[in-house]
Amino acid sequence: MIKLFGHPMSTCTRKVLTALAETSTPYELVLVDFAKGEHKQPPHLARQPFGQIPAIDDDGFSLYESRAICRYISEKFGGSLVPADLKSRALMEQWISVETSNFTPHAMKFIYHDVFKRAQEPAVLEAASKGLETALGVMDATLGKNPFLAGSQFTLADVVFMPYLEYAMGTPAKALVAKFPHASAWWNKIGERPTWQKVAGRG
Repeated sequence: MIKLFGHPMSTCTRKVLTALAETSTPYELVLVDFAKGEHKQPPHLARQPFGQIPAIDDDGFSLYESRAICRYISEKFGGSLVPADLKSRALMEQWISVETSNFTPHAMKFIYHDVFKRAQEPAVLEAASKGLETALGVMDATLGKNPFLAGSQFTLADVVFMPYLEYAMGTPAKALVAKFPHASAWWNKIGERPTWQKVAGRG
């Protein structure tokens, strides 16, 4: 059974929890307590040398970085989160890169400020707002043509955005998302998946 070292409130842990749920993979969650600084202590640093979460142990095989873990889980446990078709798979990878570089850095500024109460300067939030609006506009154009980011199938491309949107919708970034009808409809749809409801503590 996979051991997942993380925290259920962590965005990156939530990506992995979603991949596990979507593939019906049994796992054991081993809590790494941020409040106690456990992520920076030697036992966890042996698993994740950057002192971040999550990490996994699959029968002696260790892996960290949430997106890599999600790919591993989908492939090993026969999930459909990674398309078999080359072009769809390439689109999935494209959108994972967009999430990493063009969406999450901006969304996290709002999440830090409004959810985790780590105050951000007004100029930082203004820049984040512009960056997020650009990303959402690009996403909206794709989601106006396809039900999911990589095409007709729900994939890791969608999964990786979910933890950030869940938190961002409790911040002023919600108004930005509302400007884009296709992106809003997509989030409303994937945010109601039973797997995500459970991961987010809503189900």
